[in-house]
Amino acid sequence: MGNSYAGQLKTTRFEEVLHNSIEASLRSNTLVPRPIFSQLYLEAEQQLAALEGGNRVDNEEEEEEGEGGLEPNSLPNPFQLHPPPEGCCTTDGFCQAGKDLRLVSISNEPIDVPAGFLLVGAKSPSLPDHLLVCAVDKRFLPDDNGHNALLGFSGNCVGCGKKGFCYFTEFSNHINLKLTTQPKKQKHLKYYLVRNAQGTLTKGSLICWKGSEFRSRQIPASTCSGSLFPALESAGPLASFPSEPTPGMNPGILMGAQQAGPASDHSSLSASMGPAVFNGKDSPKRQQLAKNNLLTLPRPSALGILSNSGPPKKRHKGWSPESPSAPDGGYPHGGGNRANYESAGMSCVPQVGLVGPASVTFPVVTSGEPVSVPDNLLKICKAKPVIFKGHGNFPYLCGNLNDVVVSPLLYTCYQNSQSISRAYEQYGASTIQPISEEMQLLLTVYYLVQLGKYQARILSESLLTPAEYQKEVNYELVTGKVDSLGAFFSTLCPEGDIDILLDKFHQENQGHISSSLTASSVTKAASLEVNGTPVCTSYHLEPHSIRPFQLAVAQKLLSHVCSIADSSTQNLDLGSFEKVDFLICIPPSEVTYQQTLFHVWHSGVLLELGLEKEHMTKQRVEQYVLKLDAEAQTKFKAFLQNSFQNPHTLFVLIHDHAHWDLVSSAVHNLYSQSDPSVGLVDRLLNCREVKEAANIVTLHVTSFPYALQTQHTLISPYNEIHWPASCSNGVELYHENKKYFGLSEFIESTLSGHSLPLLRYDSSFEAMVTALGKRFPRLHSAVIRTFVLVQHYAAALMAVSGLPQMKNYTSVETLEITQNLLNSPKQCPCGHGLMVLLRVPCSPLAAVAYERLAHVRARLALEEHFEIILGSPSSGVTVGKHFVKQLRMWQNIEDVEWRPQTYLELEGLPCILIFSGMDPHGESLPRSLRYCDLRLINSSCLVRTALEQELGLAAYFVSNEVPLEKGARNEALESDAEKLSSTDNEDEELGTEGSTSEKRSPVKRERSHSHDSASSSLSSKASGSALGGESLAQPTGLPQGEHARSPQPCSPSEEGRAPGEKQRPWASQGPPSAISRHSPGLTPQPDCSLRTGQRSVQVSVTSSCSQLSSSSSGSSSSPVVPAAGTLVLQASQCSLTKACRQPPIVFLPKLVYDMVVSTDSSGLPKAASLLPSPSVMWASSFRPLLSKTMTSTEQSLYYRQWTVPRPSHMDYGNRAEGRVDGFHPRRLLLSGPPQIGKTGAYLQFLSVLSRMLVRLTEVDVYDEEEINTNLREESDWHYLQLSDPWPDLELFKKLSFDYIIHDPKYDDASLICSHHQSIKSEDRGMSRKPEDFYVRRQTARMRLSKYAAYNTYHHCEQCHQYMGFHPRYQLYESTLHAFAFSYSMLGEEIQLHFIIPKSKEHHFVFSQPGGQLESMRLPLVTDKSHEYIKSPTFTPTTGRHEHGLFNLYHAMDGASHLHVLVVKEYEMAIYKKYWPNHIMLVLPSVFNSAGVGAAHFLIKELSYHNLELERNRQEELGIKPQDIWPFIVISDDSCVMWNAVDVDCAGERSREFSWSERNVSLKHIMQHIEASPNITHYALLGLRKWSSKTRASEVREPFARCHVHDFIILNVDLTQNVQYNQNRFTCDDVDFNLRVHSAGLLLCRFNRFSVMKKQIAVGGHRSFHITSKVSDNSAAVVPAQYICAPDSKHTFLAAPAQLLLEKFLQHHSHRFFPLSLKNRDHPVLSVDCYLNLGSQVTFRRGAVKSLKVREIS
Repeated sequence: MGNSYAGQLKTTRFEEVLHNSIEASLRSNTLVPRPIFSQLYLEAEQQLAALEGGNRVDNEEEEEEGEGGLEPNSLPNPFQLHPPPEGCCTTDGFCQAGKDLRLVSISNEPIDVPAGFLLVGAKSPSLPDHLLVCAVDKRFLPDDNGHNALLGFSGNCVGCGKKGFCYFTEFSNHINLKLTTQPKKQKHLKYYLVRNAQGTLTKGSLICWKGSEFRSRQIPASTCSGSLFPALESAGPLASFPSEPTPGMNPGILMGAQQAGPASDHSSLSASMGPAVFNGKDSPKRQQLAKNNLLTLPRPSALGILSNSGPPKKRHKGWSPESPSAPDGGYPHGGGNRANYESAGMSCVPQVGLVGPASVTFPVVTSGEPVSVPDNLLKICKAKPVIFKGHGNFPYLCGNLNDVVVSPLLYTCYQNSQSISRAYEQYGASTIQPISEEMQLLLTVYYLVQLGKYQARILSESLLTPAEYQKEVNYELVTGKVDSLGAFFSTLCPEGDIDILLDKFHQENQGHISSSLTASSVTKAASLEVNGTPVCTSYHLEPHSIRPFQLAVAQKLLSHVCSIADSSTQNLDLGSFEKVDFLICIPPSEVTYQQTLFHVWHSGVLLELGLEKEHMTKQRVEQYVLKLDAEAQTKFKAFLQNSFQNPHTLFVLIHDHAHWDLVSSAVHNLYSQSDPSVGLVDRLLNCREVKEAANIVTLHVTSFPYALQTQHTLISPYNEIHWPASCSNGVELYHENKKYFGLSEFIESTLSGHSLPLLRYDSSFEAMVTALGKRFPRLHSAVIRTFVLVQHYAAALMAVSGLPQMKNYTSVETLEITQNLLNSPKQCPCGHGLMVLLRVPCSPLAAVAYERLAHVRARLALEEHFEIILGSPSSGVTVGKHFVKQLRMWQNIEDVEWRPQTYLELEGLPCILIFSGMDPHGESLPRSLRYCDLRLINSSCLVRTALEQELGLAAYFVSNEVPLEKGARNEALESDAEKLSSTDNEDEELGTEGSTSEKRSPVKRERSHSHDSASSSLSSKASGSALGGESLAQPTGLPQGEHARSPQPCSPSEEGRAPGEKQRPWASQGPPSAISRHSPGLTPQPDCSLRTGQRSVQVSVTSSCSQLSSSSSGSSSSPVVPAAGTLVLQASQCSLTKACRQPPIVFLPKLVYDMVVSTDSSGLPKAASLLPSPSVMWASSFRPLLSKTMTSTEQSLYYRQWTVPRPSHMDYGNRAEGRVDGFHPRRLLLSGPPQIGKTGAYLQFLSVLSRMLVRLTEVDVYDEEEINTNLREESDWHYLQLSDPWPDLELFKKLSFDYIIHDPKYDDASLICSHHQSIKSEDRGMSRKPEDFYVRRQTARMRLSKYAAYNTYHHCEQCHQYMGFHPRYQLYESTLHAFAFSYSMLGEEIQLHFIIPKSKEHHFVFSQPGGQLESMRLPLVTDKSHEYIKSPTFTPTTGRHEHGLFNLYHAMDGASHLHVLVVKEYEMAIYKKYWPNHIMLVLPSVFNSAGVGAAHFLIKELSYHNLELERNRQEELGIKPQDIWPFIVISDDSCVMWNAVDVDCAGERSREFSWSERNVSLKHIMQHIEASPNITHYALLGLRKWSSKTRASEVREPFARCHVHDFIILNVDLTQNVQYNQNRFTCDDVDFNLRVHSAGLLLCRFNRFSVMKKQIAVGGHRSFHITSKVSDNSAAVVPAQYICAPDSKHTFLAAPAQLLLEKFLQHHSHRFFPLSLKNRDHPVLSVDCYLNLGSQVTFRRGAVKSLKVREIS
């Protein structure tokens, strides 16, 4: 290895060793072939010698030398080139126009590529190191599979730009290819050209020209032969399969059984095949052979289909000189059509776990003469052979076709491998020479032959569909093919037929067993019932509750729904829904149906959603759960009709167990006659009505989401919700008293350091199945496995019942199960026992197992000891009367008609549940489940979904306080466990009669052996000695607190083990009696062990440390290690107590066990790398592996990238629906481990969703009583016309102006008094703290009316155009316009900017031409139209781009109106993003730090300037200036609803009246006010602020002259000379009101109209924070620090000076006006302005023109 060439592979040697290894494996009795890769390294000297001899490794260029079928020494066919035009360029690499075409020269230059054209690279013989860039019409190029290329050519020259080349000959001349052969595009257009991340044009993938790589060479005839079934010692008769000529690989690869027996046992398979010689030029199918493609063997092939020939031509590097040529048969090596491959250097190697079911109806193209399948093939192979379709056409098979299976697995692995090279480029790797399909297939075969004959049986059976599988099994049962199997079992019994032995036993012991074995449990139960003393607390009750995990998942679901509503797609308008309704769709399982009904009943969701009343019946609950059976369509149509009739109800369609039945409805169209339920899910949940309904959200719920995570899925990855992890970085995220025990925990229990593995397999059972499989090759393996297992159970029952000799005819594992099943009821005074789940997927076999076990039970007189239940999806639970009586007694059910309807209601019942059905349908099992026998699960479990689904049956919740089986956690305790397990006590106490197996310590156990983890007084030494002391007694003096460490049964909202006593059926009328037992006041009963006086020790088997705990008194709860010799037997301990503390034990087939427990290099179980679902397939053979570190989200993205649905999948056609992604906007996916509580989570989600919708339809509005009402001056005159709709101008002028501020938001502001008002000097109370004022303001929750204003989160169909979704305009299409005017008071020109959407330009006038903004259109005073609002609305806002109520569409009741948002310059972009269809007035940047006074000032001045412009413009049209509408609306951004008061007057001038308030639209209010007579005489109009505390006196007079706030209608014409103070931050509206009144103008408040203001916690006045510039301390700056010395150059507060002054005066004005503090007789005089001097200082306002000098003095 001392040189650089050492260690390289020599291709000829590789192929030779590969063939030899395959053949040796097929011949060998061992399952492991000779390693081949260790034989493939050449010595350095040999490699150097080859190099020195001038040999070189083939590369791509060498292969291209032979393009067109030319050999190096052969003469080319002459091709006459047309002479180039005179004067043109003939330089290689340049076109005839002299433009450079070489890729290296123009890779960075921009190239104009017309639509429909692609850049490709052409190869020139004279420039082998360069590619010439060409533009070719993609219609004349092939697709990825080498098809669909139009004949002919169309291309352009990228150099000179010449276009329209219609012939490749003409084009090749133009680009100077200078060919000596006929120009063909297939030869010379080689590569696609692509641009990399840097924009450089680079060589991409090969263009896949189908049949372009032909070879034209003479191939001599050759012969080949091979042995199909070679003998072990001598070769038998040879046979060859005829086929189309294929170099080195026949179309079929036989994957058969390991050969055994002499040569005479083999029959020959013969068929004639004449020599066929094709000239390479004339052959109908030709191809290029990649290197390493001619594979040879030094002796006849074990496969019988691999050819060998003489020396090949130059390209055939795989020929070995030592390999002899076979004399018979021949293959022409130049022919054959190789399937398209994706190139690539990676072979798809199916392993044991990668084989999934496939259809046997795979179309196979046959050719050649027929090949006969002999009758004795199964006898030879000992298993049904599987023939893999390989490369080329398949031979025609005839004869005994039932004995062979043709599999397309290999074919499908490689048929789409064209994209592998592109995948390499995607991952940054350089393009490599692809491995041919022949080589990939051979490498696969090399690994397949290691799997042995059992794999062939699995493969052949996995090709059957579930229906075909059951049909095959049923056929074998009906036709009596299993009789021979029964006869074989009869020979095993030492005394003849087992039934004869059973009958004999029954006759001899009739009545004896019944009386002796049943007395204990039945008698105890009866006596306890009479005494009324509870003795078993394992059957404790638990109140209904939601676990923290379920609540967290419900909140995550709610968050995702809100995200859909908040997105810009407008697909869900939560604000338009008033309530929630739902429908839960489940598989057609009666048990699951009843179980779901129970969960819905007890969750209370129907009451919370308001769907049902308190006393609901079962029939009412059934309306919300849909069983997807033949009758589902009627119920589903009613659901759709209901959703259509209730558009304001949000319907949640929950698809539980969503991985079931993903068959496309298109398949239903083909098979609708045979099975109407096929494709039902697709027909219902994916129907057009569901997809288009805006009020239906679909939630898929499953534990196995993989089939819904494909490239064509309808569910967005952003809409997936995964069950959260229990801890993060070692920190527990949600505190729970139970720990979920799922698949990963089961696998962990098998690792080193765990004393009791919970996953096990039965080696003796597997050995017997294997032996019988050889003996009965024609029987389905499921039949054999079922009969063997039933035989084991029967023998075990007989052995335990008094026939000890039968224990030799069962396995230790089955004996353990049976012993504990029969002994568990004796350990509980009430007779509680354990459940054994026997999974028999095939329904006919399940019926056989049930009948056989029931017969054995009857013969052994055990009918009342344990029940045998046949569970089927199509039927309910059937339990015998005796056991129903026991269940009723345990669960305190008085209804004599009660029957269990779910498996959860079988809590504590000793039983064998034979669980049939090809797939579990979500049935939950009780916590008394102790053994989960999955030894009969079939080959369908070779996909991830099916395997995890079966293992999910054992998922369990255990107590979080009890350590689980991990001895490595405490070395000291582990050493104690070893000492304990080696004591004599263990063997003596657990040993029983008939136990002959050897004693074995659990510490030194073998992984494949079982270890009993349940107590049994009848257990054998083989299983009992490994118990670890489980049957040792529990402490007698257990304290009451002991139950805290015992796990409680799951609540009905959980899918895990729920207590059977909680599974109470409901009566036909009224709620079930079980509801009363779920009250929180229920407490556990005292432990039955408290009644015993013995001192005992509990050895917990849930920890490998065998933790010892004892208690000497009932008051002590701390464990005490007992002294030596204190171990005694337990008096009595219910099996449910132990069941709470550890999960069930799971028995698996050996094949499945090996897949589950084996891991890859990252620690991920290899089973996780299986095909995720039978309804999907891998998108590519080249894909990264899953990693253990992947989160659920990352796994989802992995499957979305690397899996595609099969044609039968309902998502198969999703990509054809037009959208690129194809995601449905209202579809979510919830995934979580099985039995973890998903049902409770989504029921809780419905509750929180309903509460949120109610909350969305409600809003918190300020609800405050007017202040200072007692200070209101009594006027000499009142407006007595109570029924006047509008104020009478002359009467209104007589009213006096009320200076007092009554708005409650100014509760801490200074009082205003006039010289007319006399105010008493009472104290107004202490002022509020500034930080508490807005927090403590009183609010009321109000339901939004249909006339409410909304923020950006509101979406509905009516709002689409209003919010910017206008069909005539593009979204966000708007223009920026400058608008300038001069204002003398500011001393400069004011320049504002308008952002005007295209849809709103009709409100403005633009200059023509130029498009400059001239003015905003104003209506006329005389306009009487009710279609629009005349007054433009201005809303100043800051910091509320999301929460501001700017959507006035509903408030205006759809009327046309002009609404302008007034924003600061730095917020312009964010407001434009959220409100793209709103007009925005952007303030100059100098006002970025200004307050609301500046906004009001600019709004008013702009409006007056615009009024003048409109008057001038319309005066030219003949309109009088005074006829232009002068009003504008200035509204706060928190005005949410408007109300009107209806008054019923007893008489016209009566002071007695009744009134009511109702919600009205803003349109109604505005049009009413705008229609007021003489409205132009009013300067300022406003509304009352709403309050629930409004008194009749406040609305008695319809109009008032007082302050107006929040929503004002301003006459900009009358108030031309009255300005807002642009420097003000607070109280600017009060200041402006006083200015308007001082100017002699009228202010009118409509008391019969009110406005509601929403409490918004962000933005507005809260946007101004007074903080320090120099300190990082976040503490608030006190008002005393708001001022500084006049000569300070640098201020230390980051706030405007005017704001600091206003805030300082508000809190410290008493320093300047001490005489005015709490003294209203000495008010502070304010001239032409209002200042807030604090609530305890009163001031009087006056105008300069109204004051006298003596008053000032």
